[in-house]
Amino acid sequence: MPHLYRVLLLIESSRASGRSLLRGIAGFARHHGRWLCHWETGGLEKAWPHLRAFQAEGIIMRDVDRVDEALEYHVPLVVVGHSRQEIPGVVNLVSDSETIGRLGAEHLLNCGLKNIAFYGLAGVPWSEERAASFTARVAEAGLETHQYRTPPGISSEEERQALARWLASLPHPLGVMACNDDHGQQVIEAAKIAGLRLPDEVAVLGVDNDELVCELSSPPMSSVAVNFERAGYESAQLLDRLMRGQSPPAMRIVARAVGVVTRQSTDILAVQDVRVAAALRYIRTHADVPLTVTEVARASGMSRRALEKQFRALLDRSIRREIARVRVERICRLLEETNQPISQIAEAMGFVGQEHFARYFRAEKGITPLAYRRKFARY
Repeated sequence: MPHLYRVLLLIESSRASGRSLLRGIAGFARHHGRWLCHWETGGLEKAWPHLRAFQAEGIIMRDVDRVDEALEYHVPLVVVGHSRQEIPGVVNLVSDSETIGRLGAEHLLNCGLKNIAFYGLAGVPWSEERAASFTARVAEAGLETHQYRTPPGISSEEERQALARWLASLPHPLGVMACNDDHGQQVIEAAKIAGLRLPDEVAVLGVDNDELVCELSSPPMSSVAVNFERAGYESAQLLDRLMRGQSPPAMRIVARAVGVVTRQSTDILAVQDVRVAAALRYIRTHADVPLTVTEVARASGMSRRALEKQFRALLDRSIRREIARVRVERICRLLEETNQPISQIAEAMGFVGQEHFARYFRAEKGITPLAYRRKFARY
């Protein structure tokens, strides 16, 4: 009888990221691995007394504070990064914080916002990495980032009040990116305490796209989505190689950011020219149609030349560039979230032939639609 590898999973399921990791792990185990899994939601402290009895041959864990104890077990180990730097000698699963920060900044900038802020955790590597990437992208647009860090030893209520005072002190309309969805929800609560209207005076963006947290927020919160399911699959794939005594291709797995899921908290076009705002809305609502600049100008009630001038003055890009950006973002969602053949996506988006579709997509993203799907699809 083929050997069954005993794998201990120390991953919580209270958050969408943990559940997505578990789905990815289960997907690999179901189709490729001969695994006997023991899932312990209580973390290493609860599981430790039973480790030797279970005779685990591999561990995937998120309880980073007890990694040293897990290393004593001398089995292949995958650690999902949480609150400290990467750990030598084990497989580290980290989030793509650089891309997360950049995507967040671009989303708020594309809303037309000129007052930008970041709310994060002081001294926490992944939060600081997101902040650095975010501020760098905002600086490229010629703007400054206001920043706030959670001070140590402060209660939740004190934090909300301090955050409310900070938000009230900044110029509005304001776009705030939080380091994750939990902190994004705190920004929304603090804005209400400060008497600020959402999203008109404060637009809020989180990270992780935890649907429960985002939908419980009022208004529902936009968030940068991260492909934890694929990262879970790749973690299981790499652990399986290690348990079989094979050399791994890498000792680092990246949970990649795949884009922003837009909800009401950033449903704002912060441009004072109502006709430019009308043009932007028209482009967004007709993203699956090959629009022309003339059609957009007609919908705005302006001449093509006048609208082009206002786009460059207010948004620092052309009408054609905005059409392409919005259309390609729609294509990205279809490539990530559906199994539709690329030929069908091209046809549905109004392209004549796959070659034209591929050239159009590559001009925006730098890779082909097929390469994008391989990189960012669930798994």
